[in-house]
Amino acid sequence: MTGRQIMTADEIRRATIRISHEIVEKQAGTAGLALVGIQRRGVPLAHRIAEAIAEHEGVTLPVGALDITFYRDDLSLVAQQPLVKGTDLPFDLNGATVVLVDDVLYTGRTIRAAMDALVDFGRPQAIRLAVLIDRGHRELPIRADHVGKNVPTSREEIVRVHLAETDGDDSVDIERVVGAVAEPVAR
Repeated sequence: MTGRQIMTADEIRRATIRISHEIVEKQAGTAGLALVGIQRRGVPLAHRIAEAIAEHEGVTLPVGALDITFYRDDLSLVAQQPLVKGTDLPFDLNGATVVLVDDVLYTGRTIRAAMDALVDFGRPQAIRLAVLIDRGHRELPIRADHVGKNVPTSREEIVRVHLAETDGDDSVDIERVVGAVAEPVAR
């Protein structure tokens, strides 16, 4: 594999802060807002966005975690024994504007699975999407409302998001698989 860094820790921080401002602006405040991170890296990103909103708005938003493992349409292809990370939604979704947060938007299938999972827990007034990276190649009619960075990619490339909470450091790398077709990491 050959790769290069496409976002530094400082660029991730700035993108997260910008997304937090966009979310509040689109909502015209913070009333009724809740953030839900998609396991695994969407969860720390949701917490970072919530911290940024608390810093500039003085309001603590509820943050939850959503495990979509059993909602995936490719579950049989992922693993025989899938790793379940757990869902934690310690607030009422009914009537809330929920912002789903994920690290990479690729085909849209992860987001479709997340929406299916979310409505099993309640009926939000609206569901919005915030992602750190939008790499294109959609297979479903899904788009992000808030994007940290648009990164045009080929299907032979893999986008790897590293976050301090899960990986020990903050960076985003893009890698090209040499001589083989890449299996998608983030859907």
